[in-house]
Amino acid sequence: MAKTKTSIVFCHGIWADGSSFSKVIPALQTEGFEVIASQYGLDTLKGDVATVTHTLGRVSSPAILVGHSYGGTVITAAGTDDRVAGLVYIAALAPDEGETSQSQINGYPTTEVFSHIEIADGRIWMRPEGVAHFAGDLSEQEQQIVWATHFAPAADLFDQKIKGTAWKSKPSWYIVANKDRTVQPELQRFLAKRMGAKTFEVESSHVPMLSSPKLVTDVIRSAANAVQESTATK
Repeated sequence: MAKTKTSIVFCHGIWADGSSFSKVIPALQTEGFEVIASQYGLDTLKGDVATVTHTLGRVSSPAILVGHSYGGTVITAAGTDDRVAGLVYIAALAPDEGETSQSQINGYPTTEVFSHIEIADGRIWMRPEGVAHFAGDLSEQEQQIVWATHFAPAADLFDQKIKGTAWKSKPSWYIVANKDRTVQPELQRFLAKRMGAKTFEVESSHVPMLSSPKLVTDVIRSAANAVQESTATK
């Protein structure tokens, strides 16, 4: 019987959308992976997780969830779905029961990007000068695109909780961005160690999928293949 190739569902962070994975999606599609980016509204954590759950219904199982930044919080909850076989975290948050995205960030020194934000209309916007702290290792033109396509989360999004801690039961991979000025690298290392993830480090800003797409693609491919082999032997 032919093995079912693992599908891949991407989950974006705040100040972003699915286009933040535009440099890794084509390579994975070329290799025959079924790939989709979940586009959620950053209104409520519960709503964002529900969107990912709906998105899982559009691809074959088993699936890998790939979460960047706040997307790590999303996949930590959504990953408890039986269709999910593995998790890939990219410079991401990963709350345990009782924790929130904000409580994890508060445990470490505030990063530079949060000095360049503005709350308006109930949402947290990144000022134009903030993109240098978010994606500073991209070209000026690419930084401008990142800012132009950024979307602001609800002001209380990081304080919201939802049940489910998938990394306690699903195999996990973690990419630490060593030059991150949005999520502290030390927090990333702590989270990777706590979940027992297979960990990779890259000299990157907060957006390694844009600045180091080959490494990110390699890690996702490795995770997908490992999950495929694991499910094939069950």
